[in-house]
Amino acid sequence: MAARKHAILSASSAHRWMNCNPSARLEQEFEDRETEAAAEGTAAHALCEHKLRRAMKMQSRKPTSQYDCDEMDAYTDDYVQFVLDTLTEARANCADPMLMIEQRLDFSCYVPDGFGTGDCVIIADRTLHIIDFKYGQGVLVEAENNPQMMLYALGALAVYECLYDIDEVSMTIYQPRRENISTWTISVEALKEWAEKELIPKAKLAFEGKGEYVPGPWCVFCKAAVKCRARAEEKLALARYEFAQPPLLTDAEIEEILGKLDDLTRWAEEIKAYAQDAALNHGKQWHGFKVVEGRSVRKYSSEDAVIEAANAAGYHDIFRKTLLPITEMEKLMGKQGFAEILDGLIVKPVGKPTLVPASDKRPAITNAKIDFNEIQED
Repeated sequence: MAARKHAILSASSAHRWMNCNPSARLEQEFEDRETEAAAEGTAAHALCEHKLRRAMKMQSRKPTSQYDCDEMDAYTDDYVQFVLDTLTEARANCADPMLMIEQRLDFSCYVPDGFGTGDCVIIADRTLHIIDFKYGQGVLVEAENNPQMMLYALGALAVYECLYDIDEVSMTIYQPRRENISTWTISVEALKEWAEKELIPKAKLAFEGKGEYVPGPWCVFCKAAVKCRARAEEKLALARYEFAQPPLLTDAEIEEILGKLDDLTRWAEEIKAYAQDAALNHGKQWHGFKVVEGRSVRKYSSEDAVIEAANAAGYHDIFRKTLLPITEMEKLMGKQGFAEILDGLIVKPVGKPTLVPASDKRPAITNAKIDFNEIQED
């Protein structure tokens, strides 16, 4: 499995450069730094690829990583089953659908030097299926109007449209750790119209490093975000509320703050992490700050030695037993056995009410105070 390479205007960063055009060129000035979450996601993708290849009777060597666990094993199994079910559906309308795994997709006819890698592409008469596996759980990803998926679709159509009679594209985000399977369908005609009217002009600006810096949710994974002045100015604009008590703010001011609070908190943590890294690893001296030893938690230097010493002193009841987590228990028993053996013993409590943007797809609670009190009493 070859290492992934990304274009300047990659599909995975399209949400960013389509909204903040010059960010693509600005990011080239910063080093790639793989986060723990990204490394875990890469491992999960590799496992998905292996399992799907084996399911399709292809040769593949199982990858191993430090992130291997029962949870990842179960989630990747479910992803493969979802792909196979989608392929079965495609066969109902097409005698010879094609399934492409980790397929390089070139959409450079719309985006300069544009290409990306599709996790799974199923080409069939009438419907082209694009399926993208997301292992992250921090940000909920939706398929509707998702530019990454739309670029993959354009790349696939450029190659296979002449071989199959494709009328529409079905795009699915498979994000198991958020219990999110989001599917959106668009006609080929509408997709190409979007490409002509929106994609091409914005891609041209982005490739040339032109356009306006526009901060927004797309800043989250931008390599330049921590030092971006446009983003900083937007966050610091909230400073005008610094000394105002919440009851003295207007409803409009509170709504403005609520809409920016999550990103503001994230930005503050990014600034802190950047400053600390510069001090620890690059000798940067920040005026008014210093590096000190943080608090630590006690731990056993050797569990085996602790057990031996405790037993020798007459202490034998030193172990704690707990049930396996539900995901691991289901893996142990198998889905059918799990459902039969623990029938009626698995419950999903009602979640605690939380304030979210109106764009969130969960239904609104009619009276949060009353409903939450009922939850607590039950």
